[in-house]
Amino acid sequence: MNTTESRIQEKFLRELWKNQKFNRALETSDEQKVEVNFVGDENTELGGPDFLNARIKIGNFTFIGDVEIENCNSDWKSHGHNINKRFNKVILHVVLKGDSRHNYVYTQDGRRIVSVSLFDFLSEVEKQKLTMADDGSHKFKTNKIPCHQLSELTDEKFKLDFLHELGIARFKKKCEKMIHRIRELIYLSELKIKEPDVRYDLPQSYLERKITFQDLNKKEILEQLFYEDIFEALGYSQNKTIMLKLSQSVNVQFLKSFREDENYVRTIESILFNVGGLIPDLSNLKDEETSEYSRYLAQRWGEIRPKYDGVKFEETDWHFFRLRPQNFPTIRIAGGARILHKIIKHDLINVMLKKFIEIHNHKVLINSVRNLFVIPADGYWVKHFVFDKPAAEDIKYFIGSSRADEILANVILPFVYVYFELTGKKHCSQKILRVLSDVILNTENNLVKEISESLNLIDASKRTVYYQGMIELFRSFCTKDKCSECKIGQKVFI
Repeated sequence: MNTTESRIQEKFLRELWKNQKFNRALETSDEQKVEVNFVGDENTELGGPDFLNARIKIGNFTFIGDVEIENCNSDWKSHGHNINKRFNKVILHVVLKGDSRHNYVYTQDGRRIVSVSLFDFLSEVEKQKLTMADDGSHKFKTNKIPCHQLSELTDEKFKLDFLHELGIARFKKKCEKMIHRIRELIYLSELKIKEPDVRYDLPQSYLERKITFQDLNKKEILEQLFYEDIFEALGYSQNKTIMLKLSQSVNVQFLKSFREDENYVRTIESILFNVGGLIPDLSNLKDEETSEYSRYLAQRWGEIRPKYDGVKFEETDWHFFRLRPQNFPTIRIAGGARILHKIIKHDLINVMLKKFIEIHNHKVLINSVRNLFVIPADGYWVKHFVFDKPAAEDIKYFIGSSRADEILANVILPFVYVYFELTGKKHCSQKILRVLSDVILNTENNLVKEISESLNLIDASKRTVYYQGMIELFRSFCTKDKCSECKIGQKVFI
């Protein structure tokens, strides 16, 4: 058994402690002898150490107190025991297999507790039993938030109210980011600066500038902002940065200069794939359909290239490794090209804004807007994920309903909220907040799934505001050891 990778269900570890079947006398990690006079009373209450009122001689001193049993030393901190007053009476930290670099853990009041590692004191028979008890489902369990064993100490409404508060806070952060970007775009437009070639610091006058209706009436400002946010969202975590850079290099103004092309989508594809550095070597194409499609993109780019003075990227700038083919940047760029076609040729932003103003039933509104961003596959990419070989099966969507839901939550709702706020339509912006609370996501996120399981709020994660709240909880509190500032942490770590 590889104990560094396997995790044993703690009920088996508690049995080991109760039975005390060791092949020699126990010693702490710093080589003090341990004599167990009384293993303690097993704690059947939620939260707190595993055994209470144990009597244990460590070195030359006998202690009466509690015992906590875990898989490894790091569990002490990841489970939040270091900030939980319930663990201040622990006298011995028992782990299956210790870490030679960490012989001690510390209580909330700063007292040092020695650790004992059981694995070295087990007979081969007991080790074999542990191998059989290896928790094969550990991959699906969570240790991501410190209070995951204690969250039931708070009632569901309290947790949901806090997550709602965090979800709104996360939403407002997205809105502030968009407002800042609008100021940058105004600055770039007025000074005729092209990015990302030219580096600049936004002057204080622009940081403090009040954005007017006239500013937003410049169509390309809103279109560029929306384009950038959509492309960043299509990039997922692996390719969001390069997708954003691509949208800033090939800006709306440049794309609009070719809007009268007969096959405008194909022109957009040609520009994006060529600037992105993804067009393959034309002399080494075996697939006839690939050859025809790639040669057209290359030929069209040859005509366009003299007009383009921005940066060009390389294939190595993109990530394909460990991505599902459906999420390959080639597929996402193809989907993005069709959204750009809607933005530039079919006034997508105004169509969307009109729906938010005129449709009052939230469910009907969400479905209507979502459908604008579900993009069925067509053309060459129905049968290809990449340029150099056919796909094993046909692609049905460039952007499916699940990804459209994420775009709705992370891009569309903040974008529309910002527009209504800046144009003085407060009743509409308040409507967006109500919609945010009503939206049901048809998507999955492993982090959110683990947090919802930890909080015992499985169904809540489907609602956008709680989904966003769980991400905010993890990033702003759990990963920064700010349990004492978290409302849930303040309840359970007392």
